[in-house]
Amino acid sequence: MTDQQQAPSPDPDGEAPDRRLALAVLSHLVREDWKGLPGDTLVVLSGDVEGNRFSPFSTYSHSRYAPTYGDLVGEVFPLPEELKADQSLRELYADGIPDRAVPALVLYPLG
Repeated sequence: MTDQQQAPSPDPDGEAPDRRLALAVLSHLVREDWKGLPGDTLVVLSGDVEGNRFSPFSTYSHSRYAPTYGDLVGEVFPLPEELKADQSLRELYADGIPDRAVPALVLYPLG
């Protein structure tokens, strides 16, 4: 996971990371915030803490994703610009990022 998680806009109270997001906010993200992303950008749903995979969508990050066990399960890696800007990330990923990692929007559950 990267440290570039972002709260979807609009968020007048600064509480978006701790709230469930409705379809209207998701539609806004797709129409406005993500409209410049390539159409083949992978969308990855992150598992929730409880492991039940049914938690509401809350935050997202722009990252890279690489499958680890077939095509259905994988890992999230930082973007090149994140690695360049953050020494601790470079140390954490000292072995590098797999060549198979592709740009992705990672959707994180509430909690």
